[in-house]
Parts: sequence; C-alpha cells; structure tokens
Amino acid sequence: MNDQTFDIRAVQGSSGWLKRYYIARFFFSTAWVALAFTVAKDSPAIAAVMLVIYPVWDALANLVDGQRSGGLARNKTQLLNFIVSGLTALAVGATLSRSMGAVVLVFGVWAALSGLLQLATAVRRWKSFGAQWAMILSGAQSALAGVLFVHRAGEPDISALTTVAPYAAVGAFYFLVSGIWLIGSDLRRGARSAAA
Repeated sequence: MNDQTFDIRAVQGSSGWLKRYYIARFFFSTAWVALAFTVAKDSPAIAAVMLVIYPVWDALANLVDGQRSGGLARNKTQLLNFIVSGLTALAVGATLSRSMGAVVLVFGVWAALSGLLQLATAVRRWKSFGAQWAMILSGAQSALAGVLFVHRAGEPDISALTTVAPYAAVGAFYFLVSGIWLIGSDLRRGARSAAA
C-alpha cells in the first residue's frame, strides 16, 4: 500500500466520521430547541440546566471530533473550542443567579469566539473534504450572532433561553446541510470512481 492509498483511506474514514458527527449535532440541537420552546419555557430550573448543557455538549463534541480527526495536537481550533465551551458552561452556571442579561452576555462572547473557531476549522477541512461551505457560513453567522447577543444583553426582561434557542436552531440547520452535502459529495465521488 502506497502513501497516496493510505491518505485516501484516512480521508474516507474521516469523512464517514464527519457525516455522523454533523447529523448527531443536528439531532441534539433540534431536540434542545424543541425542549426550550416546550418543557423549559415554563420551568426556570429546567431552563437553567439546559443553558449549561448547551455549551457542555459543544465542548464534548469538539473534543471527540478533534480526537477522531487526527488528534487534538493536529486540531488546535477544536482544542481551543473545547476549552472555550467548557469555560462558557462554568460562566453560565455562575451567572444564572445574577441575571438573564449576564447569561446572554456570556453566550454572546461564546458564540463569537466559537463561531470564529468553527469557521477556522471548516476552512482547514475544505481542502481534504470539501462541502464545508455551510460550516463556514455557520461559523461566520455565529460570530455575528454573538455580537448581537452582547448588544442585547442590557435589554430589560431579556430571556436567555428564548434568545439562545433560535441561534441553536440555525446551527442545527447548518449541521444538517453539512451532513447531507458530505453524503452527496461521497456519492458523487463514488460514482466517478466506478465510472473510471
């Protein structure tokens, strides 16, 4: 087996992982949004738990993705995203007792930072996998949403849950598009190989 064959198999294996990863993130975010607009809207305790769980999930997802995609040493943006998301979960937990505006401010800083890191990860992956345009858009939009969150944090009677839920819904959409696009890319690549 030559190096080129090994590289192709490594990319194909990583592509399979990315498809499962993107679809898993879509399902988690969709479930989170559904709970936010149903069960959690009338329960401050459940809403508080969900606000902490969201960045915890993001931290774990980035950790596992970085490890499955060649290790965290090779995936510095995911390592940083893991750290930033973990610190965000702690900060959300610490600010819940202060005000919802403080929680929105924390989410705003997180959305901006994690969005830029996601964008950098997608740009790095473009050469190997293609089909990263949705993740690039998602990262850029996350960064912009973060700026908006920071701006809105001072509004009276702001709800952190209903502020974050639409952001999570848009993220879910981008993960779904990315997963489907990768599946389509692999099918087209397979069809070209079979025809060659």
